[in-house]
Amino acid sequence: MNGLNKGIRKVEIALRWDPSPSGQPSTDLDLVAAPYTAGEPHGAPAYVVHFDSRSPDGTITLNRDSKDGQGFGYDEVMTLELDRLDQRYARVLVGVVIQQHQGRRTFSGVANPGLRIREGYTVLAEDDFGGALGATAATVAEFVRDGSGPWEFRPGVQGFEGDPAAFTRAMGTARRA
Repeated sequence: MNGLNKGIRKVEIALRWDPSPSGQPSTDLDLVAAPYTAGEPHGAPAYVVHFDSRSPDGTITLNRDSKDGQGFGYDEVMTLELDRLDQRYARVLVGVVIQQHQGRRTFSGVANPGLRIREGYTVLAEDDFGGALGATAATVAEFVRDGSGPWEFRPGVQGFEGDPAAFTRAMGTARRA
């Protein structure tokens, strides 16, 4: 590894969608993040950050939370300060969950969804969930490091079927290549 490579340091995950049509139940998407320890990178998460929460050390924060997609631009924004995350963590997964308050809803029923992942002004990935249309949740980003080395970003949207609680328990299993 080149000594000048600092890797990924501070990342912004932004999610947008259009509000439901008039007379329809509102659509509520939520960003979730889960760090995993080096000893169990594919086991249970050390903790989960979602609406109304942040990481115990303040390195993962949900800056903006929307329950209906109303507003301009990105409706939910989460910041991951990977460069400040304790060395015991070797993996962080970020996902998107569709709340199922009004019956089963998948990404195909979400109007104009969009995802942007960037570090500073550099866009690392963008997606429209087209590869996960039948899913109720999806992992959208994976950040990994080896030991105390730099963080690396692994893009890709991978769909999941099930309720939000089941997703947060299962999202850490090994991702498909």
